[in-house]
Amino acid sequence: MNRPTTNWAGNIGFAAERLHHPSTVAEVQAAVARAERARALGSGHSFNAVADTPGDLVSLARLPRTMELDTAAGTVQVGARVRYAELAQWLQERGRALHNLGSLPHISVAGSVATATHGSGDANGNLATAVEALELVTAEGDLVSLSRAENGAEFDGAVVALGALGIVTAMTLRTEPDFDVAQSVYEGLPLEALDEDFDAITGAAYSVSLFTRWRDPVVDQVWLKHRVGGGPPAGGADGFFGARPADGPRHPVPEMSAEHSTRQLGVAGPWSERLPHFRPGSPPSSAGEELQAEYLLPRGAAVAALRALEPLRERIAPVLQVHEIRTIAADGLWLSPSHRQDTVGFHFTLVPDTAAVLPVLELIEERLDPFGAVPHWGKLFTAPAGSLHGRYSRMRDFAALARRFDPRGKFANAFLREHVLGG
Repeated sequence: MNRPTTNWAGNIGFAAERLHHPSTVAEVQAAVARAERARALGSGHSFNAVADTPGDLVSLARLPRTMELDTAAGTVQVGARVRYAELAQWLQERGRALHNLGSLPHISVAGSVATATHGSGDANGNLATAVEALELVTAEGDLVSLSRAENGAEFDGAVVALGALGIVTAMTLRTEPDFDVAQSVYEGLPLEALDEDFDAITGAAYSVSLFTRWRDPVVDQVWLKHRVGGGPPAGGADGFFGARPADGPRHPVPEMSAEHSTRQLGVAGPWSERLPHFRPGSPPSSAGEELQAEYLLPRGAAVAALRALEPLRERIAPVLQVHEIRTIAADGLWLSPSHRQDTVGFHFTLVPDTAAVLPVLELIEERLDPFGAVPHWGKLFTAPAGSLHGRYSRMRDFAALARRFDPRGKFANAFLREHVLGG
């Protein structure tokens, strides 16, 4: 037991007095039962204080690395320590797949689900939509099981829960037969192509990402992840909506080496090695030298919202490494930004300078506010306390669910009280 320091990026210093490293679920239960305040610490990839607490942080990094496949049900039970990179490889070796992966496979499954982290694709829900069951340690140290089959609609409130109900120790995910993906990159998509053809562009492949640095009126790169067997690939030697094929591998940030990027140039390979932007076996090339913010808004507002950001080009570009645009399918999860609506995510990878970044985020949020934008729960944002309540129709229901699971607020940190629970 010792005091923790910072998150992955180093922009958040944890206030917790103690850090526990349990190696069994029983030890998690004991640590939670003794604590006055407690939170789970996963891979530390959040860029705000969502994981912090003034009490006890419980690291899940030493729990057993468990993955159990139920072939009859087509599901996999995953321990909270597991990260997507190892789970994806493990499933691939057994002929199974997840419906999608995030751009960075090094993040923990449990933490990604809790914050509604997502991949891309018009028809693909966020990563949490694959969850069928949870096991979590509640405030008194009890181990509780929840499932979609047994808990019905309430389960939709328990999946994206920001750690407010307890510490998740395992979850069960739906899988499907494995599949191959071929990834191609195009460069120099004229920004005006999005005005008329945004839906055709984002729907051109199983997963589509658009990258711009806001230096010129173009989308610098379009990454198309085409599911092999799902129809002919979009684009070709003649280009893609005015963009030209890249003549070699690319990193989303053009100045960076493509060494750690997943394989491109239309070479087919396993879903586990193509759906992320970065290779599962390689370290993230930025090594934490970045800040991240993301705003999600109704997909139909995407082009108008991009145009609303154009006057900020000269303010955004100096603090920006790259801006990624992705689409996410609607879901029924109460605290998901895609709750009951198809969404588009505007993800900003920023320079590691909080003082320079936050004023720009305020301007971005002001421009996106009329479109109903909400921030990613695990990224930087400047929205004031309580401002998100009206944008989540089930926020009150979630707060009631959290009070029932945690009546004394053991898991309720300042972030949750300000933005979700009230008080």
